Amino acid sequence: MNDRHYSAADRALINLDQAVRTLFGRPRVTERRNPAEHYPDVDLNEQERRHVGRLMRVNHTGEVCAQALYQGQALTARMPEIREGLERSAREESDHLAWCEQRIDELGGRKSLLNPLWYAGSFAMGAAAGIAGDRWSLGFVVETEHQVEDHLDEHLSRVPADDLRTHAIMEQMKADEVHHADVAYQAGGAELPAPVKFAMRAVSKVMTTGAYWV
Repeated sequence: MNDRHYSAADRALINLDQAVRTLFGRPRVTERRNPAEHYPDVDLNEQERRHVGRLMRVNHTGEVCAQALYQGQALTARMPEIREGLERSAREESDHLAWCEQRIDELGGRKSLLNPLWYAGSFAMGAAAGIAGDRWSLGFVVETEHQVEDHLDEHLSRVPADDLRTHAIMEQMKADEVHHADVAYQAGGAELPAPVKFAMRAVSKVMTTGAYWV
């Protein structure tokens, strides 16, 4: 639907609905199949299962934050085409939420209890990036996706090599993050100042450590 059909009140309700779905419901998915479905599960020992489950919990929380960031940025974006692009990326990344949640269930794990906190903070950060201007908001997407790519590489090195289901999910997530970063850059994303990048990495470290344990 064309952007002009939504009032500020409409957008507030849409964002509230998205928050509830992300935190407490089942995420909306596209027509893409779960990349893990082609691989049999592996017989992990209890320690490995717990560890991989916690890594997937971190990834799930990262996707909760991604949804919040995109929604916050879309809410404050100035150009309709930028807003539509952010909303499209959010829809595509909702697949990641579903895949991570399914793998967590298979491993007998649970989602982070702190997800509402991460969502609220990420939404505020996304809205602030949008207020700064579309070029900076897109630059924020580029840097976020690059950091997520690094984070997924680190996780892939920590998952048992024969756990092909988890590897398949993370590899597809990584490919999508690279694509979204490229799209944002091509749309005019600005290079963020070094202190901003450092602050983003520091916040990410707090989130990943907290989600692993809580």
